Amino acid sequence: MEISRRDFMHIAAIFGLGAATAGCTSASAKTPAQISLKDIYDFKATGNFSLLHMCDLHAHIKPLYWREPSTLISAPNLVGTPGFLCGEAFAKHYGLEPSSLDAYFDTHMDFDTLAKKFGKMGGIAHIKTVLEHIRAERGAENVLFLDSGDTWQGTGVALKTKGEAIVKAQNYLGVDVMVGHWEFTYGKERVKELIEMLDAKFISQNIVGDDSFSDEYEELIFEPYTIQEKGGAKIGIIGQSFPFTSTANPKEFTQGWSFGLRLETLQEYVNELRKVHKVDCVVVLSHDGFSVDQEVARQVHGIDFILSGHTHDPSPKPITINGTVIVIAGSHGKYIGRLDVDAKDGKVIDYEYKLIPIASNMIPADPAGVKLVDELYAPFASEFNEVLGKTKNTLYKRDTFFSTFDQLINDAIMDEMKCDISFTPGYRWGTTVLAGDDILMDNVYEMCGITYPNVYTFELKGKRIATLLEDIADNVFNANPLYQQGGDMSRLGGITYSIAVANKAGERISKLTVGGKPIDLEKTYIVSSWGGNLQNAGENLQKDKIRAVYDVTRDYIKKQKVVDVSNDGNVTLVDYDCGCPVEGSRSCS
Repeated sequence: MEISRRDFMHIAAIFGLGAATAGCTSASAKTPAQISLKDIYDFKATGNFSLLHMCDLHAHIKPLYWREPSTLISAPNLVGTPGFLCGEAFAKHYGLEPSSLDAYFDTHMDFDTLAKKFGKMGGIAHIKTVLEHIRAERGAENVLFLDSGDTWQGTGVALKTKGEAIVKAQNYLGVDVMVGHWEFTYGKERVKELIEMLDAKFISQNIVGDDSFSDEYEELIFEPYTIQEKGGAKIGIIGQSFPFTSTANPKEFTQGWSFGLRLETLQEYVNELRKVHKVDCVVVLSHDGFSVDQEVARQVHGIDFILSGHTHDPSPKPITINGTVIVIAGSHGKYIGRLDVDAKDGKVIDYEYKLIPIASNMIPADPAGVKLVDELYAPFASEFNEVLGKTKNTLYKRDTFFSTFDQLINDAIMDEMKCDISFTPGYRWGTTVLAGDDILMDNVYEMCGITYPNVYTFELKGKRIATLLEDIADNVFNANPLYQQGGDMSRLGGITYSIAVANKAGERISKLTVGGKPIDLEKTYIVSSWGGNLQNAGENLQKDKIRAVYDVTRDYIKKQKVVDVSNDGNVTLVDYDCGCPVEGSRSCS
């Protein structure tokens, strides 16, 4: 029996650099000198149009290092499934070759060593080279470039230009359609201004006006979908922006706009595209998150493809649920997803997919992109390029409970604010600084460059702190992905605790200590926090101490000169033996 290319996609490990079968050596196992552009571009073109996809760029328009998580834990029914895979579990699930380019891009394992071997990742000038190769191969008229959002925010150049620099980068890349999340933290009016500058369409079926005194009341804020014709096919693309924006970020940015999953209206738009507009393919461009979109596929029928975002997962192979194919393209510009589709007569006949690693040491930079990045950064070069100090150990961001860069921020806050406890939010975006490297001011902005950066210092009772941690844990570890509103656990300075992820809500946290002593539920503690609304729950706000987190962190690094952040976390995981268990197991094997 002959195996089709589509079926082969579901059984082969094909991350970006060709296919691997048992007993064969894939291109991904090659050394950098042995990997050619042909290996990176290798793809069997299929069908009549191509969808190119990126998500969670977080304004990183220059190449960077980005280390994937070494701990990725969720509820027992979700752990070890796509969306909750990392390290050895990820490598085993996808069949990655040890020390290969795809192992470097997809996992934390041997990261420092492989970083020196393969170099930096991403960068719009290198992404452009890949895009233009595919456009030339397929015909530009047969290609769409879709962006799942979290694009305008995350770096100093984005913050300083209020997103405009990144819109210019999108226009340069040729983005056709996008949705959003962190985009909205520039505020409604600025979002509208940036959309006017944007060449792409901004669509969302799940944002509705809820201000009864506004003309937008009960009206869609953006077009819910767009219909594009490519390769003789009609493609209906429905936008799904982050459904929990108004709770995950301060409400004032989007006051008067109501967010939500809105699966009922999503189903209505799918039906409308199919029955009224007679499209050949229905695509949902989503910022729901990989695990949430798997649940969407179970509840909404008639979607051919979901191009997901928000959770930063690299997914070398698509997953299919109830006939809906779900893909996600990592984060920070490390990957471009290529989805070739054969669709006609109202249905998808076949498809091919792979993630293309943007290995910036191997993919030539487009000169126009280099020039654009230089121009965008030039006004801020003096500040961004300031060397603040060095790091003894690798500073990284992602992990369920702890990261060294977050701990550095907490150390800085506690040093300046003289607090008992510091809270840093579990944001997934940032950068990685290798051991021994300089820490630039640009790196600090890459970790905490948000539009609401203030560190607040105030008082909270021990009981309130304990309850707060349980509430955060219930969001992160809820067994129902539809109740997970995004992000990892808050990072804490001055605190240690144990956690049983599988316990029911309100009973996960134990052995909670502050300053090495068991928490006193009746005691009032001095707490500092940033990136959220925790100060609203506290009392006796110390207004004279309010200061931007990136300034606090900058000054601390300059004072330390060489920072030495231990990789030993402050959280004990009770019910798993490792940070990356496989499906159905609480251990790594």
